[in-house]
Amino acid sequence: MEKIPMTQAGFAALETELKQLKSVDRPTIIRAIAEAREHGDLSENAEYHSAKEKQSFIEGRIKELEGVIGLAEVIDPAKLSGTIKFGATVTLVDEDTDEEKTWQIVGEHEASIENGLLNIKSPIARALIGKDEGDSVEVRTPGGDKSYEVVKIAYI
Repeated sequence: MEKIPMTQAGFAALETELKQLKSVDRPTIIRAIAEAREHGDLSENAEYHSAKEKQSFIEGRIKELEGVIGLAEVIDPAKLSGTIKFGATVTLVDEDTDEEKTWQIVGEHEASIENGLLNIKSPIARALIGKDEGDSVEVRTPGGDKSYEVVKIAYI
Protein backbone atom coordinates (compact mmCIF):
# COMPACT_ATOMS: atom_id res chain seq x y z
CA MET A 1 0.00 0.00 0.00
CA GLU A 2 1.06 3.53 -0.67
CA LYS A 3 2.31 5.63 2.26
CA ILE A 4 0.20 8.65 3.22
CA PRO A 5 2.28 11.81 3.75
CA MET A 6 1.35 14.05 6.67
CA THR A 7 2.88 16.54 9.06
CA GLN A 8 3.52 15.75 12.71
CA ALA A 9 0.61 18.02 13.69
CA GLY A 10 -1.76 16.17 11.35
CA PHE A 11 -0.58 12.79 12.66
CA ALA A 12 -1.05 13.92 16.27
CA ALA A 13 -4.58 15.18 15.51
CA LEU A 14 -5.55 11.80 14.01
CA GLU A 15 -4.09 9.94 17.00
CA THR A 16 -6.00 12.22 19.39
CA GLU A 17 -9.26 11.62 17.52
CA LEU A 18 -8.67 7.85 17.55
CA LYS A 19 -7.95 7.86 21.29
CA GLN A 20 -11.15 9.89 21.92
CA LEU A 21 -13.24 7.47 19.85
CA LYS A 22 -11.81 4.37 21.54
CA SER A 23 -11.65 5.55 25.15
CA VAL A 24 -14.66 7.90 25.41
CA ASP A 25 -17.12 7.66 22.52
CA ARG A 26 -17.12 3.85 22.11
CA PRO A 27 -17.81 3.09 25.83
CA THR A 28 -20.46 5.84 25.95
CA ILE A 29 -22.37 4.41 22.98
CA ILE A 30 -22.12 0.86 24.35
CA ARG A 31 -23.75 2.08 27.58
CA ALA A 32 -26.43 3.92 25.57
CA ILE A 33 -27.22 0.72 23.61
CA ALA A 34 -27.47 -1.33 26.80
CA GLU A 35 -29.75 1.29 28.36
CA ALA A 36 -31.97 1.41 25.26
CA ARG A 37 -32.24 -2.42 25.26
CA GLU A 38 -33.66 -2.28 28.77
CA HIS A 39 -36.64 -0.30 27.45
CA GLY A 40 -38.06 -3.43 25.83
CA ASP A 41 -39.27 -3.93 22.26
CA LEU A 42 -36.31 -3.09 19.99
CA SER A 43 -38.35 -2.92 16.77
CA GLU A 44 -39.95 0.38 17.80
CA ASN A 45 -37.15 1.68 20.00
CA ALA A 46 -35.82 4.87 18.37
CA GLU A 47 -33.12 5.33 21.04
CA TYR A 48 -31.76 1.85 20.32
CA HIS A 49 -31.70 2.36 16.53
CA SER A 50 -30.09 5.78 16.89
CA ALA A 51 -27.42 4.41 19.23
CA LYS A 52 -26.71 1.46 16.89
CA GLU A 53 -26.35 3.87 13.97
CA LYS A 54 -23.94 6.03 15.95
CA GLN A 55 -22.01 2.93 16.99
CA SER A 56 -21.66 1.93 13.34
CA PHE A 57 -20.31 5.37 12.48
CA ILE A 58 -17.82 5.29 15.39
CA GLU A 59 -16.55 1.81 14.47
CA GLY A 60 -16.17 2.83 10.82
CA ARG A 61 -14.23 5.94 11.76
CA ILE A 62 -11.97 3.94 14.10
CA LYS A 63 -11.15 1.51 11.27
CA GLU A 64 -10.50 4.39 8.88
CA LEU A 65 -8.20 6.19 11.33
CA GLU A 66 -6.30 3.00 12.17
CA GLY A 67 -5.73 2.43 8.45
CA VAL A 68 -4.53 5.97 7.81
CA ILE A 69 -2.26 5.99 10.88
CA GLY A 70 -0.82 2.62 9.84
CA LEU A 71 0.13 4.00 6.42
CA ALA A 72 1.25 7.43 7.64
CA GLU A 73 4.60 8.80 6.62
CA VAL A 74 5.30 11.72 8.96
CA ILE A 75 7.36 14.41 7.23
CA ASP A 76 9.02 17.25 9.14
CA PRO A 77 8.82 20.35 6.91
CA ALA A 78 11.55 22.08 8.97
CA LYS A 79 14.07 19.63 7.48
CA LEU A 80 13.13 20.59 3.90
CA SER A 81 14.10 23.50 1.66
CA GLY A 82 14.12 24.56 -1.96
CA THR A 83 11.26 24.60 -4.43
CA ILE A 84 7.67 23.99 -3.36
CA LYS A 85 6.94 20.47 -2.14
CA PHE A 86 4.93 18.75 0.59
CA GLY A 87 5.08 20.71 3.85
CA ALA A 88 5.92 24.07 2.28
CA THR A 89 4.18 27.16 3.58
CA VAL A 90 3.59 29.24 0.47
CA THR A 91 2.57 32.87 0.20
CA LEU A 92 0.90 33.74 -3.09
CA VAL A 93 -0.47 36.90 -4.63
CA ASP A 94 -3.51 36.66 -6.89
CA GLU A 95 -2.34 38.43 -10.06
CA ASP A 96 -5.86 39.71 -10.80
CA THR A 97 -6.87 41.06 -7.37
CA ASP A 98 -3.48 41.50 -5.63
CA GLU A 99 -4.97 39.51 -2.74
CA GLU A 100 -2.30 37.70 -0.71
CA LYS A 101 -2.90 34.15 0.56
CA THR A 102 -0.74 31.83 2.62
CA TRP A 103 -1.21 28.06 2.67
CA GLN A 104 0.73 25.10 3.94
CA ILE A 105 0.69 22.06 1.66
CA VAL A 106 -0.33 19.04 3.75
CA GLY A 107 -1.76 15.54 3.39
CA GLU A 108 -5.38 15.02 2.44
CA HIS A 109 -6.40 13.79 5.92
CA GLU A 110 -5.25 16.98 7.63
CA ALA A 111 -6.29 19.52 4.97
CA SER A 112 -8.50 22.41 6.07
CA ILE A 113 -8.72 25.32 3.66
CA GLU A 114 -10.29 27.49 6.42
CA ASN A 115 -7.14 26.94 8.52
CA GLY A 116 -4.72 27.53 5.65
CA LEU A 117 -3.95 23.81 5.18
CA LEU A 118 -4.05 22.91 1.49
CA ASN A 119 -4.56 19.30 0.34
CA ILE A 120 -1.51 18.07 -1.62
CA LYS A 121 -3.94 16.57 -4.16
CA SER A 122 -5.83 19.83 -4.77
CA PRO A 123 -5.46 21.54 -8.15
CA ILE A 124 -3.63 24.54 -6.70
CA ALA A 125 -1.17 22.41 -4.69
CA ARG A 126 -0.43 20.24 -7.73
CA ALA A 127 0.20 23.39 -9.78
CA LEU A 128 2.56 24.77 -7.12
CA ILE A 129 4.76 21.68 -6.72
CA GLY A 130 8.25 22.37 -8.10
CA LYS A 131 7.76 26.14 -8.39
CA ASP A 132 10.09 28.71 -6.84
CA GLU A 133 9.78 32.25 -5.48
CA GLY A 134 8.94 34.71 -8.25
CA ASP A 135 7.31 32.05 -10.45
CA SER A 136 3.87 32.62 -11.92
CA VAL A 137 1.35 29.79 -11.59
CA GLU A 138 -1.78 29.19 -13.66
CA VAL A 139 -4.44 27.16 -11.85
CA ARG A 140 -7.73 25.85 -13.22
CA THR A 141 -10.23 26.03 -10.35
CA PRO A 142 -13.97 25.35 -10.20
CA GLY A 143 -14.44 29.14 -10.16
CA GLY A 144 -12.35 29.62 -13.32
CA ASP A 145 -8.68 30.03 -14.19
CA LYS A 146 -6.53 31.87 -11.64
CA SER A 147 -3.01 33.30 -11.87
CA TYR A 148 -0.80 33.51 -8.80
CA GLU A 149 2.72 34.71 -8.19
CA VAL A 150 4.79 32.81 -5.61
CA VAL A 151 5.98 35.46 -3.18
CA LYS A 152 7.50 33.37 -0.40
CA ILE A 153 8.28 29.72 0.38
CA ALA A 154 8.99 28.67 3.95
CA TYR A 155 9.53 25.33 5.64
CA ILE A 156 8.59 25.59 9.30
